[in-house]
Amino acid sequence: MGLSAVEPGMVAAVVTHLEMRARPRPAPIPPAPLQLVRWKAPKLETYRALFRRVGEPWLWFSRLVMNDESLATIIHNPLVEIYAVTDPRGIEVGLLELDFRAMPDCELGFFGLVPQLNGKGHGQWLMAQAKALAWRKGVERFWVHTCTLDSPAALGFYIKAGFVPTKREIETFADPRLAGILPRDCAPHVPLLDQAANA
Repeated sequence: MGLSAVEPGMVAAVVTHLEMRARPRPAPIPPAPLQLVRWKAPKLETYRALFRRVGEPWLWFSRLVMNDESLATIIHNPLVEIYAVTDPRGIEVGLLELDFRAMPDCELGFFGLVPQLNGKGHGQWLMAQAKALAWRKGVERFWVHTCTLDSPAALGFYIKAGFVPTKREIETFADPRLAGILPRDCAPHVPLLDQAANA
């Protein structure tokens, strides 16, 4: 028991894995002024732009640092379904990604809305859509992971949606803000520890 030091320039997060082992009972999808648009084989730059808009506040960077071939291998795979959430003007304001590559599991790979829509109930609509799309013939487990870098409401949101926590892990990675992958002022809830700037 005790504390473990995190190396300079690194970020540490507690990752919680959650799963749903049974199809939820049918329920009406909450109303929302949003739509889901399936993106089949999206252009890489279009995908990365939406990924950044949704995930930048939470230090999402994994798909931003992949080379084109690696990213295309994932998002152009027919077993990975990508949906853009659009507002009434047709502007992309959210991302839903379902990964069926490890059947009978379906992973909720990415799930989020732009910051301006958070806290307005639209997440319940998006989760209802996700569950309706994920639970199809052959699926026995729907799972997701979240971490302490995410919105403070995320873990409770997933539990309320019916996911059950199953395990925790500690993840450390180089702070993407120090490498210029993300802006230095994003994710203010995660202190930027820049030794070079403080020297």
